[in-house]
Amino acid sequence: MAPAEGCALITGAARGIGAATARALSRQGWPVAVNYRNDQASADRLAHELMALGGKALPFQADVADPGAVKELFSAVVERFGPVLVLVNNAGMRADGLAPKLGEEEWAQVIDTNLSAAYRTTRIALGPMLRARFGRIVNVASVVGPRAHVGQANYAASKAGLIGFTKTVAVEVARRGVTVNAVAPGLIETKLTEGIPDGIAERIPARRCGSPDEVAACIGFLASEQAGYVTGATLAVDGGLSA
Repeated sequence: MAPAEGCALITGAARGIGAATARALSRQGWPVAVNYRNDQASADRLAHELMALGGKALPFQADVADPGAVKELFSAVVERFGPVLVLVNNAGMRADGLAPKLGEEEWAQVIDTNLSAAYRTTRIALGPMLRARFGRIVNVASVVGPRAHVGQANYAASKAGLIGFTKTVAVEVARRGVTVNAVAPGLIETKLTEGIPDGIAERIPARRCGSPDEVAACIGFLASEQAGYVTGATLAVDGGLSA
């Protein structure tokens, strides 16, 4: 159950890993703020699903790549649910291309959504967490962060940066009861991985793709009271790919 008065905010929560995480945190007793950028229908369905199961949930539209929208998002969430004590930075995008041909827009969009947005949400969330002496921040990185993946220089840079950001902030706030961790999914069956070439799963030791629920279970643990001594960690959820 939720250990404190407050709520969980999940960015990019309308579907995939974000939606699975919303379900996991709702089961822990957290009121859940379901952030979405464009897919209002999916966010509405998810919120209604969680409420039908006895939870508290509402959809909140915001493009977290927009600094102004992030501030408005937090204001709206706090007004309805109280302070954000669990933050899951899950919003992400891809714009693949070989580095010599990668355009400025493709670079900026991916960095802004995958990395800069996490910085902005974390900066706002930390104040109430530090005052409450309780907080959980989980950043959804990727196995692509620590290793090369052709055609994804922007994506890899954003996820590697997110892991470095996670470690640094974790050290800065550890003494105040706030943990900051990352999960690094491998090949997970989501909309973001559509278009991945066939046969990739054969390179994974587990010989299969992962599911959003398997990633959400790890996020749920890192967001729990039981994970209070885990901080600055990056948990690979990849079927052994990074091993």
